[in-house]
Amino acid sequence: MSENQNPTPGRDVSTTSEAQHPERFTDPGVPEHKPRLTDTDPAARKRNERIVVILFAISCLGAIASIVAYFAFRPDGTTEGTRLSTVMLGTTMAVSLLGIGIAAIHWAKSLMSDHEHVDERHELASSPEVREVAVQHLTDGVEDSGIARRGVLKGAAVSALALFPLTFAVPLISSVGGDWDISKFRHTLWERGKRLAYDPTGRPIRAADLTVGSAAHVIPEESEEYMQSHDWITEKAKAVVLLVRLNPEDLRSDQSPEGETWSYDGIVAYSKICTHVGCPVALYEQQTHHLLCPCHQSTFDMADGAKVVFGPANRPLPQLPITVDDEGYLIAQDDFAEPVGPSFWERLK
Repeated sequence: MSENQNPTPGRDVSTTSEAQHPERFTDPGVPEHKPRLTDTDPAARKRNERIVVILFAISCLGAIASIVAYFAFRPDGTTEGTRLSTVMLGTTMAVSLLGIGIAAIHWAKSLMSDHEHVDERHELASSPEVREVAVQHLTDGVEDSGIARRGVLKGAAVSALALFPLTFAVPLISSVGGDWDISKFRHTLWERGKRLAYDPTGRPIRAADLTVGSAAHVIPEESEEYMQSHDWITEKAKAVVLLVRLNPEDLRSDQSPEGETWSYDGIVAYSKICTHVGCPVALYEQQTHHLLCPCHQSTFDMADGAKVVFGPANRPLPQLPITVDDEGYLIAQDDFAEPVGPSFWERLK
């Protein structure tokens, strides 16, 4: 080994390493404060104040526009009308809320103090003296923001914050006292003779087309014109069904309380709306005949009247009684025998 490769005689390597990598580093402190243009130029400060006022004014206009839009663009029962009403309300409410948010950010960035402060960690339980200091800091912050001196700015902020709640309060209040007939939850589009159709195509289903173990998502057969209406979207949500074909010998319960047969050759149909909180129940396990709700894992036995075998649901899925017509298409014998979906405050029996 050459002489250059040998450590320097008498030199402590560990001491050198400690000198290069100390256990603690010196606190660099807070960087030097750099004043903003608004800190040194009164004209710039006044200009930014006007910008904040304009932003709050835009928020006020957005709130007023949302109220006008609510009454001017009422849903007319069509999908297009509902879409237009939703877009107008959403746009005007967004303008109102964004105006408040952007104004608050611009106010903080350009007008409020930007000095950095360092607070040392301390025990969670503060002494009375510390609490007094904290209150004093809050008071100083309010004073530093200039809200007491800037009357126009304060008025703009208060106006925007006062008007924004009207964007959702007016629609909510105007809907109170409308249709309180809860009996409409009792009925769906299903009725005697209504054909079962594939969702979403609307093509009728023949019993012969279903093999044992297959499952299908089902809606009532309706006219093309009705399926384009907004009313269809609402009613479809209550009428969706999951259709499963089992071996007839696997069925342990396929009859109504009156003894009528509600299935056809092993084909059973149940509401797809979970009786817990209304999630779509559509995960079918062929070997066990279990139907799983993906939201909270409520599990229903399709071979035994869709009874609950696991999870928070407290009642079986409502069954749609079915049969076939003269052409072999699956049809409903009647509507569901009980309300679909989760239990509500006055659930009808």
